[in-house]
Amino acid sequence: MSASSGTGRLYVVAAPSGAGKTSLVKALMAREPRLRFSVSYTTRQPRPNEVDGRDYHFVSQSCFEDMIAGNEFLEHARVFDNYYGTGLAAVQTALDGGQLLLLEIDWQGARQVRARLPAARSIFILPPTRRALEDRLRGRSTDSAEVIARRLKDAAHDITHWTEFDYVVINDQFDQALADLHEIVQERGASLSATRPEVARFAAGLLQA
Repeated sequence: MSASSGTGRLYVVAAPSGAGKTSLVKALMAREPRLRFSVSYTTRQPRPNEVDGRDYHFVSQSCFEDMIAGNEFLEHARVFDNYYGTGLAAVQTALDGGQLLLLEIDWQGARQVRARLPAARSIFILPPTRRALEDRLRGRSTDSAEVIARRLKDAAHDITHWTEFDYVVINDQFDQALADLHEIVQERGASLSATRPEVARFAAGLLQA
């Protein structure tokens, strides 16, 4: 894939678990009608109300592995017992057609996308405080304290990768974070660059035990 191909743009959004990424992405899609969501492939079973081709392309493990062998993914990863990946052909077609695409993945997937498509815009979302992150993780389910502790540790590790992204949005006030995302999509996000000094201080504070 060439960075100069097409007239569209791919926006990659990543965040630690509990940062509020999914809610922000849904609100951004509603606010910006030009954006299209990139539908990923997965080998996991559909959940209730999920529709094949809308939420995911649900495929078998053998099919997914054949696609890996055929170099058909822009990025892919195995998460626990299931594969997830972004189809290369569909992204290329959308970008060639001038579309604005949004891809919601983790930092590892974002790294793969940057290597293959340097022109993509990458955005990392941070939670407002470590306590807020912990509260969100605790509020998701009735998981044991051990599982929550592991998720918090994983989230802290994810946060350390914010430096790999073009932009950082802090999800302190939801409406402001949404407005920040919209500014980036409209190519007016220079003030939200990941290199701004306050982000390093803020991220360091989140990583303090």
